[in-house]
Amino acid sequence: MPATEQTVKDRKHFIFQDGKTVFKFAVSNMADVAERIMKRNNLTDTDVSWLVPHQANKRIIDATANRMGLDQSKVLMNIQRYGNTTSATLPLLLSDYEDKLKKGDNLVFAAFGGGFTWGFIYLKWAY
Repeated sequence: MPATEQTVKDRKHFIFQDGKTVFKFAVSNMADVAERIMKRNNLTDTDVSWLVPHQANKRIIDATANRMGLDQSKVLMNIQRYGNTTSATLPLLLSDYEDKLKKGDNLVFAAFGGGFTWGFIYLKWAY
């Protein structure tokens, strides 16, 4: 809607996010994709070395890890340090935890973002 003096006075140009709906959508889709990627690659929770999740919301991260059957000790997290850094969360996690990663570790990357998009990657750490 084009801005006019009246639409600005009526405060019609603000973004609204229905947090409960976004949370449910993020958890269900990230968890579903996590389950599919594990099944497609014949991975169990013991095969996954690390979950590398987008750092938008700790409850979403916890729900995804739970659905994957992962112990919290296998979840990389730095949201308490940086907050939600949008597209930088995954590279920041790798930088922060690089000294813990070992050659051959199975990493599962999980992301959920704007436009209700999500994705997962299974990656074997190479060095």
